[in-house]
Amino acid sequence: MNDEKDFLGKEPIGKLLRSLAIPTITAQLINMLYNIVDRIYIGHIPESGAMALTGVGVCMPLIMIVSAFAALVGSGGAPRASIHMGKQDYDQAEKILGNCFTLQVVISAILTAVLFCFNRKFLLAFGASENTIEYAVSYMNIYSLGTIFVELTLGMNMFITAQGFAKTGMLSVLIGAVCNIVLDPVFIFGMHMGVRGAALATVISQACSTIWVLAFLAGKKTRLKIRLSNMGLTPSVILPCVALGAATFVMQSSESIISICFNSSLLKYGGDIAVGAMTILTSAMQFAMLPLQGLGQGAQPIISYNYGARNADRVKGAFQLLLKVSLIYSTLIWLFVQVVPQAFAGMFTSDAELLAFTSRALRIYMACVFMFGIQIACQMAFTSIGFAKESIIVAVTRKFILLLPLIYILPHVLTGNRTFAVYTAEPVADFLAVTFTALLFRKQFKKALSSLM
Repeated sequence: MNDEKDFLGKEPIGKLLRSLAIPTITAQLINMLYNIVDRIYIGHIPESGAMALTGVGVCMPLIMIVSAFAALVGSGGAPRASIHMGKQDYDQAEKILGNCFTLQVVISAILTAVLFCFNRKFLLAFGASENTIEYAVSYMNIYSLGTIFVELTLGMNMFITAQGFAKTGMLSVLIGAVCNIVLDPVFIFGMHMGVRGAALATVISQACSTIWVLAFLAGKKTRLKIRLSNMGLTPSVILPCVALGAATFVMQSSESIISICFNSSLLKYGGDIAVGAMTILTSAMQFAMLPLQGLGQGAQPIISYNYGARNADRVKGAFQLLLKVSLIYSTLIWLFVQVVPQAFAGMFTSDAELLAFTSRALRIYMACVFMFGIQIACQMAFTSIGFAKESIIVAVTRKFILLLPLIYILPHVLTGNRTFAVYTAEPVADFLAVTFTALLFRKQFKKALSSLM
C-alpha cells in the first residue's frame, strides 16, 4: 500500500506529468464549456442575441467571485493535503479535506443569500445598461441558487486531483459539461427560456458533477475520505489552508474586480458594443488561462508531494518541465489569436458590427499572452510548495498595482481611441507582471530548494 501511495515520489516526472496533466487540462477545457457554451447559444438567439450576450457578460464578475471562493478553499487545502501525504501523515490530510468541505458549505450559504437578494444592484454597478439589465438579472436569479454546487464541484474536485486521480477529476467536469451541452438548447430554444434556460442548464449540470465528486470522496477508491469526525472547523487546520489559497482567491476575485472596471470604462467610451466585445475577450482569455492552470494542477501533486518528501531534484525537474510546456502552449494560443482573431469571435456572434469590433480588440487585448506560461508556472509552483506570501504578492501586483490603474490611466494617454486604450491596459500590465514574477520566483525558488538539501 505504501508503494502505491508513493508513486508521486518514484514514477518518472515526464510520465507522471503526462498522466496527471492531460486529464486536468482536459478538465479545464471542458470546464470552460459551462460558460462558453452558454455564451455561444445565447449569442445566436434570434433578434436579441447581441444584447443577451452582453447582459450575461455583465454577470461574469459575480460568477468569477463564486469560483474564486471555491479556489480559496480548494487550492489552499489540496496542496497542503498533498504535502502531508508526502510526509505519510494521512490523518492530517483527511482533517484538511473534512474542514475544507464544511467551510465551502458555509461559504455557499452566505453567497447564495447575498447574490439572490442584491444581484440587480451589483449588475447595474458592474456595467449593465437599461438595454441589458433584465437579461443579466434573469440569468443571475437562477444561477445564484446553484452556488453550493459550483463551490463543492470546483473546490472538492481539487482534492481528487491532489491524490493523483486526475482522470476521475476530469470525469467530474466532463459529466457536468455534457449535461450542459445537452440541456442548453433544450431550455434556451426548445422551451423558449432564453438566458434563464442557460442558467438553469448550468445549475443542473453542476449538481450532477457535485454528486459524482462527493460519491467518490466518500467511496472506497479514494485515499483521502470525507469523514464526519473531520468536519468541524478547527482553526489550526483550516487557517493555513485559507492563507495558502488566498493567492489564488486574490487572482480570481481580482479578475472579477478587473472585469467590473473594464465594463464600466468600456461602457463610458464605447457603449454596449464594447462591453459585448469584452464578453468574448474574456472567453478568449479563458482559452489561454484555464489549460495553463490545468497543467499547473497536474504538476501540483508532483511538486507538493516531493517537497514534503524533501526531494529537491524532483521538485526542480517537475517545475522545469511545467515551465517548458506552459510556454509552448501560451505561444501557440498567441499565434492563433494574432493570425485569425475573427475565427474565435465568430464562435460567439453572427452580428457583423460586433464581429469586426471584437476581432480588432482581440489582437490588442492578448498581445502579451505568449508570456503567460511563465506567470502561471511560477504562480502554481509557489502554491505547490506552500509559499503563500509570494503567491499573494505576484497576484496582487499583476491585477491591483498594474492593471487596475492602467485601465483608467491609458484612455487619458492614448486619446486617439479611448476604447482601445482600455483594452491596451491588459498587455502592458501582463508584460510588467510576468517580468516581476520571474525575478521573484528565481530568487525564492532557489531558497526553497536549498532548504531541502
